[in-house]
Amino acid sequence: MDLLRTPESAFDAIADFPHPPRFADVPTPDADESVRMAWYSAGPEDGPVVLLLHGEPTWSYLYRDVMSALADAGMRAIAVDLVGFGRSDKPASVLDHTYERHVAWVRALVFDVLDLRDVTLLGQDWGGLIGLRLVGEHPDRFARVVASNTGLPTGDHDMPPQWWQFRRTVEAAPVLDVGRLVSAGCRRPMRPGAAAAYDAPFPDPALQAGPRAMPSLVPTTPEDPATEANRAAWDRLSSWDRPFLVAFSDSDPITGPMGPVLQKAMTGARGLHHPVLAGAGHFLQEDAGAELGDVVAAFVRGDRDSS
Repeated sequence: MDLLRTPESAFDAIADFPHPPRFADVPTPDADESVRMAWYSAGPEDGPVVLLLHGEPTWSYLYRDVMSALADAGMRAIAVDLVGFGRSDKPASVLDHTYERHVAWVRALVFDVLDLRDVTLLGQDWGGLIGLRLVGEHPDRFARVVASNTGLPTGDHDMPPQWWQFRRTVEAAPVLDVGRLVSAGCRRPMRPGAAAAYDAPFPDPALQAGPRAMPSLVPTTPEDPATEANRAAWDRLSSWDRPFLVAFSDSDPITGPMGPVLQKAMTGARGLHHPVLAGAGHFLQEDAGAELGDVVAAFVRGDRDSS
């Protein structure tokens, strides 16, 4: 596996993400190579832990406003750059990326290296696809879940047309304009410098195998390699009795239909007030990050444990 790494100088111009990166090497399933993963922390070290997992094609910068809100509320926000994104190592080949590897990489970082316990998961997009698998497979590590514009597909139901259009765009584009892709998933204008910050991890097209790979890893048929594990996670999650909050935006055509499904399927979702963030698109952290951070902080405090 050929591993690439974005030069740190590519991030020098980012002014609104003050969190210094921390790094750890984690093993790769079915390979001899380890990969270096980046993670960031905000808030008191002894505060309640909130694990922030981003998706395609972003990195932890997406959570900057959420991290500030959580830190202000006395919580320890830990954001992770998925392998292939942000400051984490970037396998050079699309074929080096598998769903199982991404779950294993995050598992190794947050459990084996950081030894996180009593965790609140906030997962969006692929952050939910990976994070919900981890909750289903390691339920005792988690105190509660916030699912935001995400799901846990098994391939038993077709993806929406907008998702297929996104996948075809990613597959066909000679060079991915990541900042533009993120902007297209927002409902509010991005702040100056944000598009460049999303582009920063990919100063060379050779570094873009991660964003190119992820759409093809979403299970779209029941025969997908990840289907069995995702079905097993669904079974465990649906009977898991710890609080499960569904905090979706009101303007995401890709994951929007999953909100009611999660609310109905998860035992831990019953009796909760599930907020809908108005005027926000797929990347609700970009559109309404401070609001989402306040929602999560209130949920951790127990303010939203009943409707």
